[in-house]
Amino acid sequence: MQGVVLTLGAGSAGHPRSHESATQEAIARRLDDPALLAFTLNAAFMQSCRDIGTAPRRAAIGSELVDLATRSGLVSFQVLGHLIRMQARSGLADFAAADQDAAAADELAARHERPLVGVFTEWYRALRLAAAEAAPVASVQRAYQAAAARLDDAGMPGLRDGLLPLALRCLRAWRGVPDDGADCGPYEPWARPDPAALGALPDPPAGLFTEALWCLVARAALSAGDRATMARARAALTPAAQEWAGAGSGLLTTGPVADYLRRLDAALGDRRQADGTPGRGTR
Repeated sequence: MQGVVLTLGAGSAGHPRSHESATQEAIARRLDDPALLAFTLNAAFMQSCRDIGTAPRRAAIGSELVDLATRSGLVSFQVLGHLIRMQARSGLADFAAADQDAAAADELAARHERPLVGVFTEWYRALRLAAAEAAPVASVQRAYQAAAARLDDAGMPGLRDGLLPLALRCLRAWRGVPDDGADCGPYEPWARPDPAALGALPDPPAGLFTEALWCLVARAALSAGDRATMARARAALTPAAQEWAGAGSGLLTTGPVADYLRRLDAALGDRRQADGTPGRGTR
């Protein structure tokens, strides 16, 4: 279970541990050791969270982990596999399949006394409600607040810090609802970037919130007319064009990445044409 939490703070994709993880996975496969392979698949999952647009890879890891753990009686890894796949399928907006993984994780948790699982599945169901655009914002907000209350005694301060206000910030930005101004803790620089200082804003931290934070930066750049930051955001988000921003965390979302890419392309294309240079798709 801990591995799911650790992914939220994953470092840069170029870290040498990614090569170490791949080597360990190859060794585990050769040894035909189910427990060792499950451990290395979890490590591969954590590494994959450092890159944007890797939900299909994470879904495949989750599926292999579920199958392996089920055959080998590795209950903790079976639960983890369902949670990994729940997250990844959310990132791919395959919420019907993610629902099945959430239900399977809850069933295993009840049978084997894994109370922390419910923290993640309740957050997922709040996200699921957020993804239903017909759901009133007030209803989604209440669902997020109830999920956040589960974190108070869960012993996961690194996950809790800033999560609820960030989830609500993402929801409000996506739905076009006025911002409530609540501080998003460590995510605040990207949740509400200073329009006058976008050029100096570093990239968002690598992890499962990266896409959502880039979408918030993109919104600010579009409002400010900051072409350089628009181009940065577009380049960062392009690998996740088929995903929902942030939903791969199973916790929050700013909606389909494709919507932001269309707005960025339109703004940058209009500017190129105004400058007398070819727009995208022209020669």
